[in-house]
Amino acid sequence: MRVSELLIPTLRETPAEAEIASHKLLLRAGFIRKTAAGIYTYLPLGMRVLRKIMNIIREEMDRQGGQEMLMPVMQPAELWLESGRWHVYGPELMRFKDRHNRDFCLGPTHEEVITALMRGEIKSYKQLPQLLYHIGNKYRDERRPRFGLMRGREFIMKDLYSFDRDEEGLDKSYQKMYEAYTNVFKRCGLTFRPVEADSGAIGGSTTHEFMVLAESGEATILYCDSCDYAANVEKVSVPAAGADPNAEKLEIKEVSTPGAHTVEQVAEFLDVEPHQIIKTLIYKTDQETVAALVRGDREINEVKLYNALNCLSLELADAKTVEQVSGAPVGYAGPVNLKGIRIIADPEVAQMTNAVTGANKGDAHFINVNPGRDFKIDMVEDIRLVAAGEKCPKCDGRLLEAKGIEVGQIFKLGDKYSKVLKAHFLDEDGREKPIIMGCYGIGVGRTMAAAVEQNHDENGIIWPVNIAPYHVVVIPINVKDEEQFKAAENIYNKMVENGIEAVIDDRKERPGVKFKDADLIGYPLRVVVGKKATEENVVEVYNRRTGETVNINTEDVLNTVQKLLFARA
Repeated sequence: MRVSELLIPTLRETPAEAEIASHKLLLRAGFIRKTAAGIYTYLPLGMRVLRKIMNIIREEMDRQGGQEMLMPVMQPAELWLESGRWHVYGPELMRFKDRHNRDFCLGPTHEEVITALMRGEIKSYKQLPQLLYHIGNKYRDERRPRFGLMRGREFIMKDLYSFDRDEEGLDKSYQKMYEAYTNVFKRCGLTFRPVEADSGAIGGSTTHEFMVLAESGEATILYCDSCDYAANVEKVSVPAAGADPNAEKLEIKEVSTPGAHTVEQVAEFLDVEPHQIIKTLIYKTDQETVAALVRGDREINEVKLYNALNCLSLELADAKTVEQVSGAPVGYAGPVNLKGIRIIADPEVAQMTNAVTGANKGDAHFINVNPGRDFKIDMVEDIRLVAAGEKCPKCDGRLLEAKGIEVGQIFKLGDKYSKVLKAHFLDEDGREKPIIMGCYGIGVGRTMAAAVEQNHDENGIIWPVNIAPYHVVVIPINVKDEEQFKAAENIYNKMVENGIEAVIDDRKERPGVKFKDADLIGYPLRVVVGKKATEENVVEVYNRRTGETVNINTEDVLNTVQKLLFARA
C-alpha cells in the first residue's frame, strides 16, 4: 500500500483524555478513535492488528479441536432469569426492552446462550466432548470507562466453551485451553504469567488469569521467589500462624483515646504495634450489615469477603450507618458488645490475645480483648489481603509483587449452568446427567493494548512482528527524484511479491516527518532509500526495536529483511 492512500491520521499532541501509554499511542498513531466514553472505532491500522491477533487465536483454538461459531449480541432476559444472573450481574448488564416490552440485554458473556443451545442439541454421551468458540462484541456498562481499550463498554472477545461428560474430561479440556492460551500470548510477543484467580460473576471452581506484566496494569499479582506459584492478590491465601497456647489472657479494660481513630494513631497513643489492634470495618450487603475484622496491619480483601458472605452487593458502610450499628463515630467501632449484626473475622483475628479494639463510643478503646471470651465470632473466614514479603502458601519462599493486565481467563464451571438450565445428556446406562462445562475468554482489543504497554518508547509503538500492522515501511527520501523513487518502488514491490507486508511512504513530506510517523506507528523495520541507492546501490535498514541501522546493498535488502523479521517473529 501507498501511505498517501492509507487512512493514518497521526497526531502530534496527546489527546487530553489519554492516561496510559497504550491509550495515548493508539490514538496518536491513528489506530483508534473515540466514539463515546468506553466505545472506540478501530481505524484500518488498528483493524489489521486486531485481525492478526484474532487469526492467531483461531489457529490455536482450532489446533486444540475448537469449532468456531457466532452467537447473538442480543440476549433474552428469560435465559438470564433462568440461570439466576439477571439480578446478580448488577448495573454493568446493559438492559433494554423491545417494542413488545420484552426484556433483553447486550451480552457481556455467553454462558446462558451457549448452554441453552447445547441442551437442545446434546442428547447422548456419544456427542461429547465439544469445544465451541466465537469472536464477537461484548458489552458492559462500566461505571468509569478508562484507559482506552483496557476498560471499555464495548469490546471484542473470544470465548470458548467446553462440554464434557465428567470432571476428568473437563480437566483435559482445561489443560488444552491452558496450552492454547500460552501459545496465543507467546505468538503475540507478550511477556505474561498465568495466575490463580477469583472466578467473579462467571462462577465455577478453578480459574486462571493470563496476566501481561506491565506497570500500568490494574491488577496486582503475587508470585513466589522460589517456586512457580503465582496468583491474583484477590485469590492469595496464606494460613494464619497458630495462637500462643501459653499466653496469659489479661483483664479487659476501657481506656480513653481522645482523637485517636486510625490504626496508626491508636498504636502510637497506646504504644502498641498495629498487629496488636483488631480493625473493625462495617459493611452493607443487599441482605444485611456485617462487621468484618482483620488485624490492624492488614487490609480487607473485599472479593474474599463478598464470596464468604455469598451476597449480591457489598459496600463499605457510610458514617451514619456505622454510628447506628455501633453507637460510635468511624474509627471507634469494635466487636465487644456489638449487637444486632453478624461478626466475620479473619483467622488471624480469631487467634489474637490481649488485642486492642474500638469501644463503640467516641474517644475510647478496649485493651486486652480476647476473641471468644469478650466477643463471639459468627464466621471465621480468610478475608484479608496478602502482601508481598509474606511466606509462599506452597513452599518456604517469599512472595513478590508485580502489576499485570488481564488479557485472558479460563474457568472450570462444572455443572453451574448446565444444572440450572437443564443441559443434560444420557450416559451409557441411559442415566441423565448434567453436562460438565468450562469457559475460556480472551480480550482481543485488550491484548492489542497490552502489547503496546509492553512494547513502546518515547517515540512510539514497537510492535511485535506477528501482530504489527505492516512489517516494513519503505521511505524514499526525495519522492521527486525519479530514480530514487523508482528504486524505492522496486524494493517495495519485491517485498510484497515475497509475502512481506510493506508500505511505501510516497507522501510529499519532509524525511523527518516520515521518520517520526514510522516510529510512532511502530513498523518493525524501516528501509530508507536516499542518494546512496542511486549512486552506490546502498540503502539503510533501521531496526525499530534495537535502534540499529545497517547499510545494505539493494540486492541484499530482501534477504536481510527476511532474516530480521524471521529472527523476531
